[in-house]
Amino acid sequence: MASAGRRSAARLAAVQALYKMEVTGNGLKETRNEFELFWIGHEIEGASYKDAEIAFFDDILSGVVSAQGPIDRIIDKTLAADWPLARIDSVMRAILRAGAYELKQRGDIPARVSIKEYVDVAGAFFGAEEAGMINAVLDAVARQCRAAEFEPRG
Repeated sequence: MASAGRRSAARLAAVQALYKMEVTGNGLKETRNEFELFWIGHEIEGASYKDAEIAFFDDILSGVVSAQGPIDRIIDKTLAADWPLARIDSVMRAILRAGAYELKQRGDIPARVSIKEYVDVAGAFFGAEEAGMINAVLDAVARQCRAAEFEPRG
């Protein structure tokens, strides 16, 4: 089983890779190879990138790419009508897509864990207000995809 730190690093790397794909127009294979060969677990320009669970990174990255349309529709349902996903900052969009993918497809990971992890990723790039927005949107996505996890126990 992978350590929590390696999974957290995989989530961060997947968000960075999704962002890079969006701004450069590079494809999945090229971006995945670049991250696995040159970023994950390496030092670049004095910054160290943590070692990540590669299989988990691959799952998030390829999963978001292959199901981006349905993922975007789920996210859009939770956003205000005047703030569609296309209007949101591209880093936030990458975080929301990765988080929504994990909530929709990775039932082996508790929803609250996934939400907290992506709120932490948001905190690496943004302040409390944006992290709160990530929390609210992913919480709404989780309640759509995994309602049973949020039912009162008793």
